[in-house]
Formats: sequence, C-alpha cells, structure tokens
Amino acid sequence: MYIWIVIIAFIVLIFISMAVKVVPEYERGVLFRLGRLVGARGPGIFVIIPFIDRMVRVDLRVVTMDVPSQEVITKDNVTVRVNAVVFFRVVNPEDSVVKVLDHVRATSQIAQTTLRNVLGQSELDELLIQREKLNQMLQKIIDEHTDPWGVKVSTVEIKEVELTEEMKRSMAAQAEAERERRAKIINAEGELQASEKLAQAAAVIGREPNAIQLRYLSTLAEIASGKSSTIIFPIPMEFLKAFGVKADEKK
Repeated sequence: MYIWIVIIAFIVLIFISMAVKVVPEYERGVLFRLGRLVGARGPGIFVIIPFIDRMVRVDLRVVTMDVPSQEVITKDNVTVRVNAVVFFRVVNPEDSVVKVLDHVRATSQIAQTTLRNVLGQSELDELLIQREKLNQMLQKIIDEHTDPWGVKVSTVEIKEVELTEEMKRSMAAQAEAERERRAKIINAEGELQASEKLAQAAAVIGREPNAIQLRYLSTLAEIASGKSSTIIFPIPMEFLKAFGVKADEKK
C-alpha cells in the first residue's frame, strides 16, 4: 500500500510539473490546444493541460542580426561588397509562430535581398555620402515585409562598404585632382586680389609723387635690417633738388 501511495504521488508531481509553466518577463508562451491556437500566455505562472496543450516560447527582446556581406553592382556599374546590421523584435508572438516557420531566418533572408535591391538602384557616391537616407529606406522596406509576421524592424545600419583596389586608386586620383583644382582656384583668387590692391596703391602713388620716395625709404629700411649687408643705392635727383631749394631759402 505504501508503494502505491509513493507511485501515485510521483505521478501527481510529474503531472503538476507538466501542467504548471513559468514564463519570464521577456518571453511569451504561445499556447496550442489540440492543434488550435489559444493565444499568448505570460509573463508569470499559468497552467496548461498536459498531453493536450502545447506551448511555444517566443523571445520579445531586441535581436541584433548581422547581414552577411553582399556583392552589389551599383547603378553606375561599380562592384562593391556591403554588410549591415538589423535590429528587430517580436511585437506579436502569435503571428511570429503561426505565420512564419522561423521569423529570425526569414528576417535575415529578406534583409539580404532588400540590401542588394536597394543598393543596386543607388550610385556609389550616394552609397558613400547619403548613407543615412539609405538606412531609412532599408528599414522601411524590411519592416513592411516582416510586419505580417509580427516582427518590428527598428533600425538598419550599413556597416562597411568594401571597394576594389582599382576603385580605391581611381578615387584617390580623383580626390588629388580635386585638391589641385581647388589650390589653383585659390591661387588665382589671391593673384586677383593682389593685383587689385597693387592697382589701388599705384593710383595713390600717382596722385602723391612724394609717396614713391617714402616707399623707397621704407624698402631701404627693410633691406638694412640685416646688419651683415652692404647696400649701395643711387640718390634720386629729387632729393638733391629738395636740399638745394631748402639751401636757397636759407640764404
């Protein structure tokens, strides 16, 4: 009799362990009864009917998924390899179990396909410069495909764009040519401004004849700043005339 009590107690414990389920806060239990969908359960503790009910656990946390590198031919016929990262989570546990076999794998496949299609319609300059715009476009398209599965795609980021060595050299040559063009333009603008200032200075000197003498003396002072130099310069006749006039006035 005691053995039967132990056996019955053991069976009851097994039955209770199979009937009582505990689901944490970040999960939901999708319950099926005789193959039919009952609904999502949790979080917390609840009871199911053993051998009749079946529960599938669904994680509601954000999943960070790397999109494998994809070889893409851009709109301007440049071959690049691009990889990305997708952030998504389940917002409807029932749809993620009933409407798709594996929502993680399905999201990965649709992300790879969308990445190739969208970047294939973009030029290389747009891919390198307007990356934020492409990220938003990718997020919108992928989210539209995964929405019937109860999956919400929050962010898509293009991580790296790999170029061939020939394309890298071509871009480096283009950048160097662009820098040379800007340098020539800046140099030409400097020459233009300098010529305008020289023309203004010449006009001032033309109106004031003594200004050229002052400029002459200023130049001599700049040359004489080096004490190791010996300077030989002619004396303009205007200086002698100026001294002669002053001498006559004193007499």
